[in-house]
Amino acid sequence: MSDQQDFDLIVIGAGSGGVRLARMSAQRGARVAVVESRYLGGTCVNVGCVPKKLFVYGAHVHDELEDAAGYGWQVPLDDVSFDWPKLVANKNAEIERLNGIYGRLLENAGVTIVEGTASLTDANTVVVGDTSYRAKHITIATGSWPVIPDVPGKECILTSNEMFYLPQLPKQAVVWGGGYIAVEFAGILAGLGVDTTLLYRGDLFLRGFDGDIRRFTEQEMRKKGVNLQFGVTIESVEAENAHYRVQLNNGETLETGLVMAATGRRALVDGLGLTDLGVQLSASGHVVVDDHFQTAVPSITALGDVIGTPQLTPVALAQGMVLSRRLFGDGKGEMDYSAIPTAVFCQPNIGTVGLTEEEAREAGHRLRIYRSEFRPMKYTLSGRDERSLMKLVVDDETDRVLGAHMVGPDAGEITQGLAVAIKAGATKAQFDSTLGIHPTSAEEFVTMREPVA
Repeated sequence: MSDQQDFDLIVIGAGSGGVRLARMSAQRGARVAVVESRYLGGTCVNVGCVPKKLFVYGAHVHDELEDAAGYGWQVPLDDVSFDWPKLVANKNAEIERLNGIYGRLLENAGVTIVEGTASLTDANTVVVGDTSYRAKHITIATGSWPVIPDVPGKECILTSNEMFYLPQLPKQAVVWGGGYIAVEFAGILAGLGVDTTLLYRGDLFLRGFDGDIRRFTEQEMRKKGVNLQFGVTIESVEAENAHYRVQLNNGETLETGLVMAATGRRALVDGLGLTDLGVQLSASGHVVVDDHFQTAVPSITALGDVIGTPQLTPVALAQGMVLSRRLFGDGKGEMDYSAIPTAVFCQPNIGTVGLTEEEAREAGHRLRIYRSEFRPMKYTLSGRDERSLMKLVVDDETDRVLGAHMVGPDAGEITQGLAVAIKAGATKAQFDSTLGIHPTSAEEFVTMREPVA
């Protein structure tokens, strides 16, 4: 083994949280190394948020072409073609550009980038290949990895990772799951002309979201042509002449050209040797940490998806900032996981922040519910049968707005602004006294006057 190199901090994993922690710590004067075995930027940049949204944009173009006629544009839809390999190639070029940016950010901050697979031999030593590295602090930021249920034929099933590099689109596809990733990919595939079926074992997808949002999204996705089947799951998959036969637990058999599982993710800790050192893992396989990201081993911390907090890039970024401050700053800093805004880039989009109606009632709040459903102005001339839903959850006693939820175009963009108000504790009266921007869909959030419940 070659000569040992010493650092103040070694971060294992160059995803969003790991890169932020490394950069901020180096800027505070720490000697920092980042170890990465795959790609800079982690899941979000390479096989997650960024390429997913590029695909969503691509899938939505067909709607725009259809809507053009209502605005006087004559687009010969019968002559329109779509080049999937071109979209993938352009996406790849953009991801490579972002990889380069991440590399330069680390290098400019003075961070040493180590390429390879890491393992820990003791509480302060990381081995990569033939080189050992020692550090006062080691942070595990290795993220998570898709899980395919153990069913016969699982080797035929793809995950979101492979979908981003799919060589060609099938005519039919089955998406298995009911969370963000399943719903988003079902929308992408359907928007690109694939006959798409989404299977989910529960009675309704997007568990944990507001009930009205879930039901409304179901209606809108069915309008988009997605075949939604709830209360079913896959028992087996069999390859047959470049197609697949999918056996369901209700006795039904589906013939399809692709099967994708979006049935969960697990913490990526394989081969690190954490438990041998005394680092505890939860029953779900996540690294157990306290509120300050500290594991049971004093020199080892962890953050991001690997610790089981909300699997969102902004959460990992914030954790990296807090941990850097605690390790190499003033030793202070706390994470606040309340009112985290998020979006689901299905079609139409979902944006949500704060408590759902169900969560608020369970917490004992007496509520006023405001809800508005309408056709977005954009579709009045095109005639598109797509509607938006907006909802406010208000505590009746304090008048505080506890949650804001939306389904419709630009829901994520609109919700980001609302998140500031929710975080600041805005009341319904303050929403009402805020002038709307007219004509926009967003103004509906400040013009809902009559509660529906």
